[in-house]
Amino acid sequence: MISRRALEVTTALLTGAFGATVAVSSLDNGIGWSSAGVEAGTFPFLTGPIVLAGSLYNLAHGWLRGTGIAIRRIDFRRTGALLLPAVLYVAVIPLLGIYVASAFYLFGTLRFQSRLSIVRSVGIALVTSVALYAVFERMFQVSLPHGLLGAALDF
Repeated sequence: MISRRALEVTTALLTGAFGATVAVSSLDNGIGWSSAGVEAGTFPFLTGPIVLAGSLYNLAHGWLRGTGIAIRRIDFRRTGALLLPAVLYVAVIPLLGIYVASAFYLFGTLRFQSRLSIVRSVGIALVTSVALYAVFERMFQVSLPHGLLGAALDF
């Protein structure tokens, strides 16, 4: 179990670190005006402290008012049921390519989480993957990862 306070404080620290990193790294790109106009780091430099300020507010608010349990054991199981297949999907993209991996991911999600029939799950997964291929590869002419399988099939 994770307490509400621990969750709020951890989240505030992570987002605060992100805001500080954005602000500091934007200094390398310049934060003023040049002969061409506003330099590239100006907008990140302005948004970084805003994120940091919001994080400090959330840190204080979470520390003072964070009571109770935020995540229970059943919540971990539900999150794992969504997160683990997504991690596996991302891991197999370099091997199978994005279209084949998407078809398997959709099939698994529809069949095992949504409990659709096998035929319907296969149909939706195939139609969606073919549609993604048509949109990105043919219409937009953007080549997404084909993976080792695509390379082996000379695709």
